[in-house]
Amino acid sequence: MSNINILGIESSCDDTSAAVIQNGILKSNLIANQKVHKKYGGVIPEIASREHQKNIIPVVDQAIKEASIKKEDLSAIAFTQGPGLKGSLLVGNSFAKGLSLGLKIPLIKVNHIHGHILSSFIIEKKKETTPNFPFMCLVVSGGHTQFFYVEDYFKIKLIGTTLDDAAGETYDKAAKMLGLEYPGGPIIDNLAKTGNCNKFKFTTPNVKNFDFSFSGIKTNILYFINKEIKKNKNFVDENIHDLCSSIQETINKYLIMKLEKAMKEYKTNEICVTGGVAANSNLRSHLKRICEINKYKIHLPPIKFCTDNAAMIANIGYHKFLNKKFTNQETKAKSRQSIQEI
Repeated sequence: MSNINILGIESSCDDTSAAVIQNGILKSNLIANQKVHKKYGGVIPEIASREHQKNIIPVVDQAIKEASIKKEDLSAIAFTQGPGLKGSLLVGNSFAKGLSLGLKIPLIKVNHIHGHILSSFIIEKKKETTPNFPFMCLVVSGGHTQFFYVEDYFKIKLIGTTLDDAAGETYDKAAKMLGLEYPGGPIIDNLAKTGNCNKFKFTTPNVKNFDFSFSGIKTNILYFINKEIKKNKNFVDENIHDLCSSIQETINKYLIMKLEKAMKEYKTNEICVTGGVAANSNLRSHLKRICEINKYKIHLPPIKFCTDNAAMIANIGYHKFLNKKFTNQETKAKSRQSIQEI
């Protein structure tokens, strides 16, 4: 029986990534990071799409080479259809279509969030354990903060979402207020390690059910910093570690409070947390603590699979291939796409 080789392509934002999964096992996962956005303090869509055009061919070629196969050995090509930046998505979409057409192999569209939700199913070694259905999944990143109740690979229910900003965006904006570089989340995480998380208090909104709101938290942080700077122009520099720790604690405790509420409501004992913010060391500590207390089983993907990557796209592609869920050349990139469109 011939091998099933799935090439995954991810280009939803500012990272160009390609991966190969063979018979369900990850064989390669390449990522080209776009550091050019750092000086702008955020991702510039036009620059991102141009960088994807530069990176996609060498990244795909290297992913295939590291998987020890040839293009002709590919069984299908999976790509991120959405959600994401339209220009960035178009690069991956067009490349995948062209390669699929040239090789005469199936094309598979993948929802970016679906990839994150099932990232704990990425297998690097044959005997790795994966989550049991059903489970609760929190996707928390720069662009998304959402709860999903996952009953099967393709049966997923959105039960809560942010009403405005995402948690990761809040980290980045808070970092900018503190004069830190982009992306700010990892910098805050690092500086917070030697800070007092109870030094400063920031309010969190009372939003019904399992939804979130982060705009008020950002405003509260901004007003507080501006007020203190008027009293002492060196306030931020003198309190940077405590500020980072307090901001981080506010955001993470808010996420944990909502997660505990969702777990009790849906009566499940398995949790998956993924997305870029899932790499935050303080959030991981809080998650492990509540799981020990409540006897929950937690699944935290390796950090390399929390941020945007093609392994999660190839992973979905593999399961869709087994179920013959293919698309056609008319498929278009979607900057906005719900989980119902998987």
